[in-house]
Amino acid sequence: FASTAGALRSLSTIMEGTKQISQGNLDYEMNTDKMSPAFAAFAENICNIQGGLKKAVDEAIKGERMKTELITNVSHDLKTPLTSIINYVDLLKKEEVGSKKSKEYIGILEEKSARLKVLIEDLVEASKASSGNMAVNFEKVDMHELIMQACGEYQEKTAKAGLDIRINAEEKNVFVLADGKHMWRIIENLMSNVLKYSMRNSRVYINITKSQTDGVLIIKNIS
Repeated sequence: FASTAGALRSLSTIMEGTKQISQGNLDYEMNTDKMSPAFAAFAENICNIQGGLKKAVDEAIKGERMKTELITNVSHDLKTPLTSIINYVDLLKKEEVGSKKSKEYIGILEEKSARLKVLIEDLVEASKASSGNMAVNFEKVDMHELIMQACGEYQEKTAKAGLDIRINAEEKNVFVLADGKHMWRIIENLMSNVLKYSMRNSRVYINITKSQTDGVLIIKNIS
């Protein structure tokens, strides 16, 4: 009877330990002092697995932190000379430039440096998102209004590509709870993909609907 009771206690301790480990508590210490040799060996094997998991998680966190720090530092290093380039482009714009070609080149420099600035900011944002450090501020966002704004912003580019944007909305006001800034970046990304991958002179369909709990945005294009 005593042997059975001891075995049950040992098994109960092991079950509690595996439960704690499965829930992510990798620092949980299992007491193996009063276990029978067979159960103690079993518990030791579980502790070894726990130790391996903890080491793997620690290495992953360390690697992720180093990657995030690297991206942040590189982005900062890139921003410094880029700011100088943008400032010098602004100064050149104020100078009297006689050649039409020179003005054209300054315009290209301005456009490309502004684009590079956005890419660097995107890199920092992506780094924050992957490490879970991105701030999200929820607010009431009108998806239809956001799409209309995006289509307005991209009108010149879509017209140049011969794309016919067809917006279909069951209701003019479909509100969602979201971060307006991040939602705008998502829609910008989708519109950018539409421009990159759509067949020229084809139609792009944007559907805005809602379910009982969510706003639904579907963009379809012919590749």
